[in-house]
Amino acid sequence: MNKIFEVPLYPYERSDDQVATRPARHKVIVIGAGPIGLAAAIDLAQQGVEVVVLDDNDKVSFGSRAICFAKRPLEILDRLGCGQEMVDKGVEWDVGKVFFDDRQVYEFNLLPEEGHERPAFINLQQYYFEKFLVDRARELQAEGAPLDIRGRNKVLSVTDHGDYVGLLVDTPDGEYRLEADWLIACDGAGSPTRAMLGLDFVGRVFEDNFLIADVIMEADFPTERWFWFDPPFNRGQSALLHKQPDGVWRIDLQLGWDIDREEEKKPENVIPRLKAMLGEDVKFDLEWVSIYTFQCRRMEKFRHGRVIFAGDSAHQVSPFGARGANSGLQDTDNLTWKLKLVIDGLAPDTLLDSYDVERILGADENILNSSRSTDFITPKSEMSRILRDAVLDLSEHYDFARPLVNSGRLSVPCTYDGSPLNSADALTGGPERTRPGAPCPDVPLDDGFLLRALGDRFTLLTIDCDAPEEIEEGGVTVTRLALTTANDRSGLLKERYLGDAPSAVYLIRPDQHVAARRTEFNEPLLRAALRRATAQEATQ
Repeated sequence: MNKIFEVPLYPYERSDDQVATRPARHKVIVIGAGPIGLAAAIDLAQQGVEVVVLDDNDKVSFGSRAICFAKRPLEILDRLGCGQEMVDKGVEWDVGKVFFDDRQVYEFNLLPEEGHERPAFINLQQYYFEKFLVDRARELQAEGAPLDIRGRNKVLSVTDHGDYVGLLVDTPDGEYRLEADWLIACDGAGSPTRAMLGLDFVGRVFEDNFLIADVIMEADFPTERWFWFDPPFNRGQSALLHKQPDGVWRIDLQLGWDIDREEEKKPENVIPRLKAMLGEDVKFDLEWVSIYTFQCRRMEKFRHGRVIFAGDSAHQVSPFGARGANSGLQDTDNLTWKLKLVIDGLAPDTLLDSYDVERILGADENILNSSRSTDFITPKSEMSRILRDAVLDLSEHYDFARPLVNSGRLSVPCTYDGSPLNSADALTGGPERTRPGAPCPDVPLDDGFLLRALGDRFTLLTIDCDAPEEIEEGGVTVTRLALTTANDRSGLLKERYLGDAPSAVYLIRPDQHVAARRTEFNEPLLRAALRRATAQEATQ
């Protein structure tokens, strides 16, 4: 058993709030000290926003749970101060292989282009991820950041009073009350907060079950994602194999719908399945076993007054495609800078409505891709299975069939097309991938990488174009980052940000999504774009 499971990382300590004569009021309270709640709290604390995190647990999650972390979330974690720890500990991989029966039908590379600081994916157990976040939170606390994590503080009730949220909290020393200007619910798929407010999910639950087993073993399998359709060791079903750090391997086995879940989790039933896959002579130990059902669902709205939902509490997708934790990190990345502006009085609270618009778009995109993956992995009719198997057969020999194979479309960041924060695209000839609403792709610079230079502020990125070093509009400051194609030795700056345009000016949000772009600097239009990006101006 990994000792990290047993160590209280945020042990219970009695708070002064518990003996206050009236409920203490905090700027932001986060419910849930899992990875999404911790990420939200760290992001807010780094911006100087006072935040309290409440969790009825005091340890990291048992079992590896989420294991695949994509490039974009790693870039977000760089800004939170723990991306390097993730990469150093994680297992990097770019190549995936797909098998049908006992033969490989094709392979793919997730990062076919150069010029990115972070890899396409790493595999890392969720308990390490949570530990790195807790370590970062402690660093911030030591630096005096306004961050408090309270373990064994179970929220019993949540009430939105319009101008604040009231909470009743239970602890080993009894109950106490708190108030929050804003509440962020990151309390997981079974979200008690959602239930307390009488809210629910909409979407699909798929009729199938999958066994997850974390296995400790010494094996010479390459560091790749292997996915099987109808393998000899699990006929009529699917299987997945991933490598993790510390000699831990993740195995997913499709079981079907009509099963006894508790019976299937017993070691005497799990071990024969694993031996059939790995071989009778392979020695291994079980670290963790679970069974899950595909679900592709979300809340109708993520913002409910002063209560905002993020991560699994707001949306659920099937794990094939690694869209759960990765999407949750993009939720908090989208939310926190907006909440900071609202708290500071630099934007109306209608700015938070754009969180709903943008992240519901992201959730729907993930649900669509996950639903398609699920339908391909688990055909619902004999005709669907015949078609699926024909695609797999053809993919072994013909390129045209390979894009049709769907073993889980892997997580990519969402482009917020149609967002109310976007200004019209005015960069004639500009690349499609950096249009307004798009996340900024990385580019190597002489002294590092572009995303590091952008940081977590509003930035005016100029390429072969002059502009003021700093502009302030409505209390929001935009800082210029000046680049030239003369120093673009890789040619990737031109390829990813200029295209056929002779020069470019980009207004980039704190979450590194493009808000506006033009060929040349125009101060009145830039100020209008900034007002629009902060919900201070509804039209251009």
